[in-house]
Amino acid sequence: MVKNYKKTLIACYLGFITQAITANFAPLLFLTFHNEYHIPLGKIALISTVFFLTQLTVDIFCSYFVDRIGYRKCVVTSELCAAAGLIGLALLPDFLPNPLTGIIISVIVYAIGSGLIEVLCSPIVEACPFEHKEATMSLLHSFYCWGSVGVIMLSTIFFAVFNISNWKWLAYIWALIPLYNIYNFAICPIEHITDDGKGMKISNLLQVPLFWISIILMVCAGASELAMAQWASAYTESALGFSKTIGDLIGPCMFAVTMGISRVIFGKSGDKLDLMKFMIGSGCLCLFCYLLASISNSSLLGLIGCIMCGFSVGIMWPGTISICSKYLPSGGTAMFALLATAGDLGGAFGPGFVGTITQNANNDLKKGMFVGCIFPLVLVISLFILKNLQRKKNIKNKH
Repeated sequence: MVKNYKKTLIACYLGFITQAITANFAPLLFLTFHNEYHIPLGKIALISTVFFLTQLTVDIFCSYFVDRIGYRKCVVTSELCAAAGLIGLALLPDFLPNPLTGIIISVIVYAIGSGLIEVLCSPIVEACPFEHKEATMSLLHSFYCWGSVGVIMLSTIFFAVFNISNWKWLAYIWALIPLYNIYNFAICPIEHITDDGKGMKISNLLQVPLFWISIILMVCAGASELAMAQWASAYTESALGFSKTIGDLIGPCMFAVTMGISRVIFGKSGDKLDLMKFMIGSGCLCLFCYLLASISNSSLLGLIGCIMCGFSVGIMWPGTISICSKYLPSGGTAMFALLATAGDLGGAFGPGFVGTITQNANNDLKKGMFVGCIFPLVLVISLFILKNLQRKKNIKNKH
């Protein structure tokens, strides 16, 4: 019986869309939570912190236990947790004495699902017998971007048509996607990334120089991406003078669009492009975008820098995964989990670093962005070191 791996690919596409829903839906409701449940804005900031910390914890858990439990059980659980968390977000704040407790519990539940999706979908696709796996991986990760754009735009339309007071109904609607995807992951063919279902141990991975450079690259990629994406709305509003609504749409939304375009370009033409050259070019563009956003006196150029930064970081995450998969084929689940941990660590640290610098510079976000140039700078240096290690490994393999 011929296995239909297109079903696996569709399930993973929807998995990344689910992750985009869990990451982007609650932030759209921060002011609503503040007004409806009288939660101080300082405490609402805990929602994002808890989300990222839960994902980090799940990433580490996956590196030790997923191979023992099995891919299918874990990935089905990921969709179940995502759906339960979204439904809980609508129900628990009204049922518990403290609404914030209900929100935090829901966020933890769907963040568990998001973390599992982040770690599992990449090795599941990598294990499928597709041609041009680097391009397939890039296209897969583009669905997170399109999911982010869809959540922001469709939620904005829903709130405009039905009023934001009906946000709970939208939470139920978004939960339908992971509920449907439980069925997809239950029936699609799933292979293991390694022949025996067991990859390299963490201690062995940490002895490989190429893996360490990849970890640094993932931290910088996560920091470069999230530092700009998380501050994009505030940047377009405070530094460039746009309104809040316009700031949301042309800031984080257009950032996600250009990031998705970058991944689709490599996904469609990856077999004709050199991945490492594409990544180095993207890294240099990322540094230029940060400089443009931080030192330009033109609002238009600053906005272009903000938006094009999405394009520049788009290939970094899937590209690093593809390089590691190629040169460490026995890396296994632990490799994917540690790479995801590094990316999330950068994503959790980057925005906070830019925010702290901004606060210490009398709320001058441009100065925060300028100091944030350290992330793409280290990213570019890491890429050149990685290219050198890659070249040495190729020469060694030929001999």
